[in-house]
Amino acid sequence: MAPKILPVLLSFTLLLLQLHSSAGQNAVKAAYWFSGSNFPVADIDSILFTHLFCAFADLDSQNFQVTVSSENQAIFSSFTRTVQQKNPAVKALLSIGGGNASKESFAAMASQAASRKSFIDSSINLARSLNFHGLDIDWEYPDNAQMSDFGTLLTEWRSAVAAEARSSGKPALLLTAAVSYSANYFGAINPTSAISNSLDWTNVMAYDFFYNDDRTGSRITGPPAALFSPDRSQVSGDSGIRAWIQSGLSPKKIVLGFPFFGHSLQLANANNHGFWAPTSGLVNGGVMSYKEIRQFIMSTNATKVFNATVVSDYCYKGTTWIGYDDTQSVNTKVKYAKDNGLLGYFAWQISQDDNWILSREASRTWGSIGTIFTE
Repeated sequence: MAPKILPVLLSFTLLLLQLHSSAGQNAVKAAYWFSGSNFPVADIDSILFTHLFCAFADLDSQNFQVTVSSENQAIFSSFTRTVQQKNPAVKALLSIGGGNASKESFAAMASQAASRKSFIDSSINLARSLNFHGLDIDWEYPDNAQMSDFGTLLTEWRSAVAAEARSSGKPALLLTAAVSYSANYFGAINPTSAISNSLDWTNVMAYDFFYNDDRTGSRITGPPAALFSPDRSQVSGDSGIRAWIQSGLSPKKIVLGFPFFGHSLQLANANNHGFWAPTSGLVNGGVMSYKEIRQFIMSTNATKVFNATVVSDYCYKGTTWIGYDDTQSVNTKVKYAKDNGLLGYFAWQISQDDNWILSREASRTWGSIGTIFTE
């Protein structure tokens, strides 16, 4: 009997590994590393994370294959090995696309069966060849006319990943997507059923909120990653999360995103420096990393304010105003994610933190759930 039992046990073990990979995670404590930041992968304190996203792989607009640029090839191929030196349990995922990627190329790829297959097959082959544990798509953003194609892409992607795992005997690749803060972002209705059935989880980008005066249309100050909605706006992380859940997405498929950067603006009047104040332009291009914000505060003795109503920080000195997330905002958001049964949190992006202050705050707040992570 023994010769028959051993193959059965082996097959059963492989099946359990595949199911564990695709059925869900105990918790996600994640962040993106961006190749354009020039932040050394070896400097990542991976012990603070359960999952790290390597960004970005590219989509070839001609053959619709997923590729990695020649200058990133060596870094990407060693990414997993490097981050696991400090934390052998951390999982690494290859992220495809990004905010600067061509929306038209993604739309064209998803519109035809042959081009979807090219994308899917090349992405799986690339992830395996570079030793990643999973794949992440960051298509910002499909419009309503493209949502059906997006859903079909995800369904076919999951099927192909499952088939590859069966044929290779390896654990199935994780599949995730960076999605808008809300299931109905500016009226575009996401294919929640396909998202739920196909992805291990979604990274909900609950940040980069902009505000304009209703009368003049000009830019005003506002919480760039508000957790809760002020009276004048329904844009917030909470409203978006509730919309996703109401659309049918389980909280255990939702990972809440927050930024390691802020919005920097020029106040029209230095004496009017709260939220909803008029502005006259941008400072530093309108974006500053958390590291730069802390340097600004220390060098200028700027005034810091935490607003518990919307859960956001800002600082000001003279006419310079910066909205951002500091430790109290991050702490509150991580507690919100945990208390509302979400799978976890993620941040964009690692190089913008300052000596791991926000990363450590998030990790400590969530705690070590299960056996995935131990500080």
